[in-house]
Amino acid sequence: MRGWWQDLTDLVLPAECGGCGRPRTVLCPKCRAALTGNAPSRVRPDPEPPGLPVVYAAAPYEDQVRAALLAHKERGALMLAGPLGAALAGAVRAGLGPGGRAAGAAGSGAPVLLVPVPSARWAVRARGHDPARRIALAAAAGLRRSGTPARVAAVLRQRRAVADQSGLNSRQRLDNLAGALEVAPGGARLLDGAGRVVLVDDLMTTGASLAEAARALRAVLPEKGGFYGRVTPGTTGEGVRQAQMAGVGRAEAVREKGDAHSADDGVGAAVVATSPASFEINRN
Repeated sequence: MRGWWQDLTDLVLPAECGGCGRPRTVLCPKCRAALTGNAPSRVRPDPEPPGLPVVYAAAPYEDQVRAALLAHKERGALMLAGPLGAALAGAVRAGLGPGGRAAGAAGSGAPVLLVPVPSARWAVRARGHDPARRIALAAAAGLRRSGTPARVAAVLRQRRAVADQSGLNSRQRLDNLAGALEVAPGGARLLDGAGRVVLVDDLMTTGASLAEAARALRAVLPEKGGFYGRVTPGTTGEGVRQAQMAGVGRAEAVREKGDAHSADDGVGAAVVATSPASFEINRN
């Protein structure tokens, strides 16, 4: 017969590991090692969407990492936000380069600004929470504890409805998201003074969401990202792709230099996980 203390424990402790199902732990040591045991790496999807910023990821999206992300996102295992945020903080720190400081702002005290990629409104309602924002808050707290000034600014919002991305290929995802995001009124003011703007998400699949989010940010940061082309309100589809393509040559030039920590346009990206194939950039 269960005692009252066991019932109380069920309310304050997780029932099982988010990665493997081991009882009485948020994330067991083996699953935690799969998430944060390796150094975060620069990643790139293939094909790479136009305008995608430099992206760092903590772990491949497979096995225990995949299970933990799904448990947090779809099953409301909110205590996983802590370890997932720690993994994301590691990816952000790797993108900042040696010392974990915002490029171009060493010694200035300028904070790193984490901008979560917004989920569709219907998805937030269905899940009861915004996974990317929750993980971003945990990551910012971890960065501050390690000495890197950081804050979260959820300045992006959807300006039109988008279809469910599951089942869409990379080109269809670009079409689905083209022109879908914008910086909310007053958001540009919150971006002022940031040492580095880092888009953050729990997962990168094709990179379409990060590319569209970067486009929306660059539209209000012309002095940092003007070479990517401005997109006026109401522009969608092919018009957005043309504006994105305007900066492809410049972005490729930066990549050809091999400068993984370039702050050329002031916008970077970090995710908890991405496909194992996206890590292949480091073997070429």
